[in-house]
Amino acid sequence: MPRALTLNAGEGGRPGKVYYPLQVKQVPKPKPGPHQVLVRIKAAALNHRDLWARRHLYPGLSLENPLLADGAGIVIEAGSEVKRTELLHQAVILTPMRGWESDPVAPEDPHRFAVIGATLLCEDGTGQDYLAVHEDEVELAPRHLSPAECAALPLCGLTGWRALVSKAGVAGPGKNVLVTGIGGGVALQVLQFAVAFGSNVYVTSGDRAKIAKAVAMGARGGVSYREPGWAAALLEMLPDEHPYVDAVVDGAGGRLIAEVAPIMRPGGVIAQYGMTVGNKMDWQMRAVLANLELKGSTMGSRREFRDMVAFVDKHKIKPVVSRAVRGLSDLEAIETLFVEMQAGRQFGKLVIEIDDEPQSQL
Repeated sequence: MPRALTLNAGEGGRPGKVYYPLQVKQVPKPKPGPHQVLVRIKAAALNHRDLWARRHLYPGLSLENPLLADGAGIVIEAGSEVKRTELLHQAVILTPMRGWESDPVAPEDPHRFAVIGATLLCEDGTGQDYLAVHEDEVELAPRHLSPAECAALPLCGLTGWRALVSKAGVAGPGKNVLVTGIGGGVALQVLQFAVAFGSNVYVTSGDRAKIAKAVAMGARGGVSYREPGWAAALLEMLPDEHPYVDAVVDGAGGRLIAEVAPIMRPGGVIAQYGMTVGNKMDWQMRAVLANLELKGSTMGSRREFRDMVAFVDKHKIKPVVSRAVRGLSDLEAIETLFVEMQAGRQFGKLVIEIDDEPQSQL
């Protein structure tokens, strides 16, 4: 019988004071509606939001709906009125959100927008064997990607694409781009996208090994944010003919502005997709006088998702998978992925290969 990975409420607990166990429960096999396709999910990936959900720190949390927002699989059935008949029996990547079609500014109706997985706003989640979704919620998977690599792409790829392209305006060669906190899924996707565009990419990390891996992936250099005055060290790496940073894509916040404002081009852009250091960050008069722009960026639209997947396909980009475990029912193995994420040891995405039998391709 089909399975779903959910949270086990147990006796409950206060937000931040609880850590819900995982459980696998049996669920009915869904039947696709007239405009839906039924996807047999092959792989799904973790995000930090899943860790926050286990601590009851994610808004609109559902303890009944399946976990996970990232997933990929094969369309095994199509509803009677599905127009994209070419999807049947094809490998697809699922969109990780609902309720945002194409508005470049923000979701058309913010009250309908939701990231899928363990949320009251949407029953969908990719931590299960089967998922029936509207035909517009899938894109054909690039053929050069494995199931695990496909599952690693959706949420981080979309978030990174919007921050880099839609917000920071990086869509071509020659710009100097700083990507902070390299090793996380979004930062790595931004690195790969910017390198493919022909930009000069620089990174920060608290781990020198991660910086070395980023350089091997195409970054021009990197600095440790643990070292005082790291921005001055980064400045020394910039090309003489272009000695400033055009755009920063950041997920940490904190004292970022104090560090980067002195080395940014006047009118440069900081695209902010998260604040892992805290829920506040500095904003200084120096940044105002330099006409710097701070732009918040969260997820993205279906249109941006389609553009992102097409770009990945065209440039044969492979999302970085840090580690994968096999089997939705292997809760012990899945738990090790959460432990790794909590410790920040991963370089790339942490993936669950849903099938209990080996699968070489989607």
